Amino acid sequence: DNILRYKRSFLHHTHRKKKTMKILLLVLSISTFSSTALAITPINTKDSLLLLKKLSSTKRNHHSFLLNNSRGGDDEIVDDGANINNDNEGVDNSPVEVPSPVEVPQSIAATTTITSNVGPNAKTPPGILRRTFPAFPWNVLPNYLTYFRCLSIPVITYLFYKPGAEMMTSVLFAISSITDWLDGFLARRWDITSPFGAFLDPVADKLAVATSLILLSGRYGMRMAIPTSIILGREIAVTALREWMATRGARSVVKVGFQGKLKTAVTMVAITMLLAVQKDVTPEKLVMVGLGFIYFSAVITVTSGSVYFRAAAPILFGKE
Repeated sequence: DNILRYKRSFLHHTHRKKKTMKILLLVLSISTFSSTALAITPINTKDSLLLLKKLSSTKRNHHSFLLNNSRGGDDEIVDDGANINNDNEGVDNSPVEVPSPVEVPQSIAATTTITSNVGPNAKTPPGILRRTFPAFPWNVLPNYLTYFRCLSIPVITYLFYKPGAEMMTSVLFAISSITDWLDGFLARRWDITSPFGAFLDPVADKLAVATSLILLSGRYGMRMAIPTSIILGREIAVTALREWMATRGARSVVKVGFQGKLKTAVTMVAITMLLAVQKDVTPEKLVMVGLGFIYFSAVITVTSGSVYFRAAAPILFGKE
């Protein structure tokens, strides 16, 4: 009898062990599936607690069965989980909300569209003009300003010889001078510098200044011709020096400095004043002021040119 009892207990134990393994595999599958579905389905806290307690109750029942068999008893299995108290009262059963996709604000999207026409290092956010007219090709505006400065040269010449158009000539030259600063400023701010723009900008500047100086020399004679020859001679010499230094790979030695920018600004102010002079109307003192600026510009022209030639002297004389 004892042998039969032990044998029956061993068979029951083996059968229950297999069922326990199946249950554990099922729990493992459920937990794996739950971890995957957690991100797309709401979680119910109450159902999760009941599932855990049922699994715990099943484990205790298997333990009681094995204990009874080991003592030789054939008593029925007592369901220890039947009297489990409902401890999940008061638990928040509301599902967990999955956050909705984040929407890109309209202002950020608009800024991305506006800045697509400028360089990667452009200063942002865009100004009021670029926000108001986002479809305008802002990346070519600096070149358009340079084209305007070139096209204004024959118009200035025409207005110069037209009676009573002195003020119009002066205003047009002043606007052209402002674009000389504006196109470079925009190109640097928007990071849209181009080789063609870098070539045409100084050419347009020199053409406008040289044309106006020659026209004024015809009006004021020797008083204007002397500083004009100094300024134009310096421009030709420095331009030739830069080109020669570029062939030697040392153009940066003679790049534009502060004195060169000051000379350009003073020259443009003087030309604007002299172009606005009306014969027999404008006081002679105003003419003298304009001529004084021109002579001052000639002095700066000589000093700034000497700086460039001194910097290039070691290469010019073969010392480097």
